[in-house]
Amino acid sequence: MLLTWLYVPGDRPDRFAKAVAAGADAVIIDLEDAVAAGRKAYARDAVAEFLADPPLVPVQVRVNELTGPDVDADLAAVAGRPGLAGLRLPKVEHPATVVAVAARVGTLLHPLIESAVGLESAYRIAAAHPAVASLGLGEADLRSDLGVASDDGLLWSRGRIVVAARAAGLPPPAMSVYANVADLAGLAASCVAGRRLGFLGRAAIHPQQLPVIAEAFRPADREVARARELLAAVAEAQHRDSGTVVLPDGRFADRAMVAAARQVVDLAARYAV
Repeated sequence: MLLTWLYVPGDRPDRFAKAVAAGADAVIIDLEDAVAAGRKAYARDAVAEFLADPPLVPVQVRVNELTGPDVDADLAAVAGRPGLAGLRLPKVEHPATVVAVAARVGTLLHPLIESAVGLESAYRIAAAHPAVASLGLGEADLRSDLGVASDDGLLWSRGRIVVAARAAGLPPPAMSVYANVADLAGLAASCVAGRRLGFLGRAAIHPQQLPVIAEAFRPADREVARARELLAAVAEAQHRDSGTVVLPDGRFADRAMVAAARQVVDLAARYAV
C-alpha cells in the first residue's frame, strides 16, 4: 500500500531519474496537462525510452484524454515497456473507455474522475475491469465542471469516490494534488481532512510535499497500539476457538475492524521512522 506519488512532466527527461530518487513511493510521468501540444511527441518518445528498463520505484504514466487525438500514440509508445507499472487515465466518464484501454495494454489502470458525468458513473468505472487498481479525483477540472470555488463544494464528490472505490473492492483513493507548493501547512491540514473522509495518501507535484503527505497519513503511535491490541485479542479468541472478541475497553471487534487494524499495522511497518 502506497502513500505518496510524485508527478513529473513527460517532456522533462532530465527530471525522471531525480523524481525516482526523490523519496516517493511511486512516480507518475505526465503526458497530459504538464506537456504542451507541440511537445507531445517528444514527451512520449522520452517516456518510452526511460521505461525500457524497470526503475527503482514503480512508474505510472498519465496518458492524454481518452477521447482526444494523442491517446493512441501514447498507448502505443508505452504498452509493454518493462518499466511501466500502470496507466493513469484522465477524464474518464464511461466504463466502456476503461474496458477499451484494458484490451490494448496489459497493465494496471487508474481512472481519474474529473467531471459530473464521470462522477455519476464512478462505481461502474471502478468495477469496469479487473485491471482497474484504483480510482481517483482530478479536482482542478472537477471544480471547473461543477462551478465550485471552495473545498466545501467538493465534499460530496470526495465522499462519492471513497464509497465507489470501496464498493468495487479497490483500495482507499489517494487525494488529488495540492497546487500551492509553498503552503506546506495548508497541505498538511488538507491531508488531515482528507484522511477523515476516507482517503489514503496523496499525489505531489513537488518533492518538498512528500514528507508532509507521508507524515499526515502515517498511523500515529496510539493508532498502531490500538490496532495491535485488537489483533492480539482476535488471535487470543481464535486460540480459544471463540467467535466473539471483546476488547479491554468493551468494544466488540468485527471483521471490518480487523481489516482496518491490519492496514494500520502494515502501514506502520512500511513507514516506520
